[in-house]
Amino acid sequence: MSEGSPVIVKLDGVERHFGAVRALDGVDLVVGAGECVGLVGHNGAGKSTLMHILAGTGTPDRGTIAIGGTLETAYSVARAQKLGIRCVFQELSLCPNLTVTENTRISHAALKGPGWRQRSTALIRAKLDEIFPGHGIDPSDVVGDLAIGQRQMVEVARAFTVTDEPLRLVILDEPTSSLDAHTAGQLLAFIGRARQQGISTILISHVLGEILSTCDRVVVMRDGRVVASDTASSFDRDRLVGTMGGARHRDGDTATRARTRGQTPVKVRARPRNQQGSAELVAHAGEIIGLAGLAGHGQTRLLLDIYGASTHRRPGVEIDDPVALVAGDRQTDGIFPLWSIAQNIGIRSLAGLKRGWLLSAEREQALARAWQAKIGIRTPDLDNNILSLSGGNQQKVLFARALGSDARIILMDDPMRGVDIGTKLEVYDLIRAEAGKGRTFLWYTTEMDELSHCDHVYVFRNGRIVADLAHSELTEEKVIQSSFEEAGDRARERAS
Repeated sequence: MSEGSPVIVKLDGVERHFGAVRALDGVDLVVGAGECVGLVGHNGAGKSTLMHILAGTGTPDRGTIAIGGTLETAYSVARAQKLGIRCVFQELSLCPNLTVTENTRISHAALKGPGWRQRSTALIRAKLDEIFPGHGIDPSDVVGDLAIGQRQMVEVARAFTVTDEPLRLVILDEPTSSLDAHTAGQLLAFIGRARQQGISTILISHVLGEILSTCDRVVVMRDGRVVASDTASSFDRDRLVGTMGGARHRDGDTATRARTRGQTPVKVRARPRNQQGSAELVAHAGEIIGLAGLAGHGQTRLLLDIYGASTHRRPGVEIDDPVALVAGDRQTDGIFPLWSIAQNIGIRSLAGLKRGWLLSAEREQALARAWQAKIGIRTPDLDNNILSLSGGNQQKVLFARALGSDARIILMDDPMRGVDIGTKLEVYDLIRAEAGKGRTFLWYTTEMDELSHCDHVYVFRNGRIVADLAHSELTEEKVIQSSFEEAGDRARERAS
């Protein structure tokens, strides 16, 4: 924070406990006007808990909150909104049965009376256009019908929309986790423009490049405490990871030893549905296949077609082994929110957990304990509800469910959303080890760095596979060119 800059937020000695777990242990945080603060730390470090308190959706057990120099003694969501503090939560808070326009109305009390719908529509459309040009979202769209990346865009645009109340600080908790690189770049550029207008932001992201390139200052949390706070320019990636308490970046190609295709049997053949001129996806045993391209261009749909083919025949899809899916949208497609952590891990392995006709609780616990140790799920008790875990630890449970099952084909739908860098490195090694045992992985990712862990990459555009890149051919330029190039599409359309 620059000298003389007005203080927007000042938290002193904030503590929060959940039973025996100390989520926050005396946290101090200051945010100045027009400042972008990066907040980083491993899953379970306390970042999201701290932001819930600042947004008014959580209450500290101890500590003080001051906004604009005034001590707040009865802080709440309504008070935070009135003071101009908004939050985009990692687990999106939109109502899926309402339209984009109606969701905008919910968070802006000024949009009421005759004509509110027209005003709400105009405001959210203008903000979407400003932040995400070419977004393709209509305010009349029902939120539940939107892809998760589009829902993320709506949530961000709604937070930055201004009505009668001021806008002083926007908290962005993993805002790019479901966005492709192009759309994430649009958001990060907008954060810079908002900063010039005096709007402060707190950016939580496990994509460390975003933190280092976007933020003025970086705050590092570990085990519920702030362990470092410094200008972003004073950090590099290795110092940041080391301060967080994780493994440093591994130099060289630790991920992939690309093989000549055809040395192992074909396990998956799939072609996008109703797409003439599309290439075919082919995956051999032991391969890690990447699915790339802009979000919403058919990658998830093809993965779901392959998953569906495990129980019902699907035209254009051939599989040769049991299949498991690691969902990226864990709240909608992944977790069972009323179940325990152990039950969420074991659901894909019921046949192997039975003793006679009944499910063995001992076997279920043994499976859960084994994968808790292997993948580092942070919890004091596997019988706790799945929602007691942080978002990243919930995602680890989905990995444990898939990898602990008998599935030989693992489908991954942008699964690293909200997962910290240390865990990512561990999971990358685990995927490579499992591929070495003959498992086949199909991995849709919006992160370019993750494609480097793949043996082969298929790039999607407009529902088609338009490029097939071996590991040795893979460059960011080729992926971007294939994602945007239209001349090739027109040529194929004329040929067909």
